[in-house]
Amino acid sequence: MDYTILILLLPIFSFLVIGLSTTKLTPKVAGIVGTLTLTAIAILSYYTAFEYFTTQSVNGVWQTITPYNATWLHVGEKLHIDLGILIDPISVMMLVVISTVSLMVHIYSMGYMKGEKGFQRYFAYLSLFTFSMLGLVLSTNIFQMYIFWELVGVSSYLLIGFYYTKPSAVAASKKAFIVTRFADLFFLIGILVLSFFTQTFDFNTLMGGDGSILGSAMGSTFMGASALTWAMALIFIGGAGKSAMFPLHIWLPDAMEGPTPVSALIHAATMVVAGVYLVARMFPIYIGFTPEVLHGIAYVGAFTAMFAAVIAIVQTDIKRVLAFSTISQIGFMMVALGVSTSMKLGGHDHGGLGYMASMFHLFTHAMFKSLLFLGAGSIIHAVHSNEMKDMGGLRKYMPITHITFLIACLAIAGIPPFSGFVSKDEIMTAAYGFSTGMGVWMTITAGLTAFYMFRLYYRIFWGNAYKPHGNHTPHESPKSMSYPLLFLALLTIVGGFIPFGKLVTADHTQYSIHLNATIAIISVVVALLGIGIATFLYRKENARPTQLADSMKGLYKAAYNRFYIDEVYQFITQKIILNGISRPFAWFDRHVIDGAMNGLGWLTTRGSEAVKGFQSGSVQWYAWVFLFGTLLITILAIL
Repeated sequence: MDYTILILLLPIFSFLVIGLSTTKLTPKVAGIVGTLTLTAIAILSYYTAFEYFTTQSVNGVWQTITPYNATWLHVGEKLHIDLGILIDPISVMMLVVISTVSLMVHIYSMGYMKGEKGFQRYFAYLSLFTFSMLGLVLSTNIFQMYIFWELVGVSSYLLIGFYYTKPSAVAASKKAFIVTRFADLFFLIGILVLSFFTQTFDFNTLMGGDGSILGSAMGSTFMGASALTWAMALIFIGGAGKSAMFPLHIWLPDAMEGPTPVSALIHAATMVVAGVYLVARMFPIYIGFTPEVLHGIAYVGAFTAMFAAVIAIVQTDIKRVLAFSTISQIGFMMVALGVSTSMKLGGHDHGGLGYMASMFHLFTHAMFKSLLFLGAGSIIHAVHSNEMKDMGGLRKYMPITHITFLIACLAIAGIPPFSGFVSKDEIMTAAYGFSTGMGVWMTITAGLTAFYMFRLYYRIFWGNAYKPHGNHTPHESPKSMSYPLLFLALLTIVGGFIPFGKLVTADHTQYSIHLNATIAIISVVVALLGIGIATFLYRKENARPTQLADSMKGLYKAAYNRFYIDEVYQFITQKIILNGISRPFAWFDRHVIDGAMNGLGWLTTRGSEAVKGFQSGSVQWYAWVFLFGTLLITILAIL
């Protein structure tokens, strides 16, 4: 599988060609170069998946292979940083996800971004992001992953701030960059702590064998916890920042300021699942040696899922509804990983069910959430607004967008036979297996998901009939935008029938997915209840939603304002850190430190002015000073 190196070389080649030739390539040529490159990458990724899953099973266990690895940098006697490619079930799965969504976004962007200033620059950034994300999932060691992790952050910053003349886009890009960099600091510290004790960055070494290499980290304690526990908790904070987990979620809704296809690529299917992938990659250490951290991840994920779902219920910007939906669904994936109790899935031990469910939901969510975002882009392209109040009745004007959007809504709501139902049912089964409380909590969250998604659906496609602005009438998007919608809708329909358990599990063995009938029925009933309430409130124009909002005005306002988390951060940074801490330090620096240095300079200058006359060059003056000095010494000697 040496050809897999091309999967990394092609996107960076595309980035360099388009980026260095921005003024020479026409927009159409730049788009074609980027799209054809992604087509080649997708074909290679699909072929890699086919070859791996047909040839790399030994006694029912999927093998881990490293087709390429080279030492890049030595750090001390034993520690070294390698650059290579690691192929195993989850990296192959991510290859398929990234290449598929990225290709659909490239094709879609050919129509959506047509006529935009900076079209070539946009496609160069897309290639850089794809390269960064592919490098992240193929990394052979955690430091290589960190390098590409930061490249993903840079790419995200560039794409979110694509409309750099728009102040809100610039602010959003800086916000995303700062929040994720803050989290990445903890990630780096965790890597350094882990490598200090283990003397390796390599994934196979860290998670292979009997775990003896982790003994030193487990034996060293700090504040009542082992060094390994601290390291893995710090690493998770990095993942929580990238995957927008509470309280580091604040950057994702504002990131919607970027072009809508970017929202589909970065903030629906790829970048935001990097944190989930990180936990999954380090899963053998979490489950085997720091289960308390893993369970903490479950609780953070559960709170985030509910918190984001409540906020999504009251948002009016369709992209922000989808942004909070993404945060909530990432919470589901984190919960699934966190409720796992072992690596095993076969036999009587289903402790690894959560791992498989998390990866399955990551896969299905990538397809239907990118479909939702691209559908939203098609709607915005038609009505030139993000606000629901400017929509309504669009099903008559946009039949393809309507039916594909509905398919995605049914999938995320967990309605069979769509893909989201199967993957979410496995998460629910794992959650109930962990504790009844966790299962009930996630079931309620799933019900809220069905409600806010169909609130969104009805307000866009039903409800108030769209009122044309002047001579403008909404129309279906061009084929370059419609075809990706149809393809992703097809994947959303059939994705649940993929024998995912036979392909991706924690212990690399094969498992046949079995639906838990009781939990499945409960989940579907709750989802239908959520859809029914949304239908009652939003299917036709009525005063019920307003009356309901007025009856809970305080909660509604708090949820609409995202529970004022941004304001809390603003208060902490502006009032406490900047005004309370930084400003006094700045005053001390200017007046005391600078004053002391300026005073020394003044004294030196004045002293120099006072004594420079002694070096006048006059012989008479020197003689007079000599005689005066001799006389003074003589007098002092006599006395």
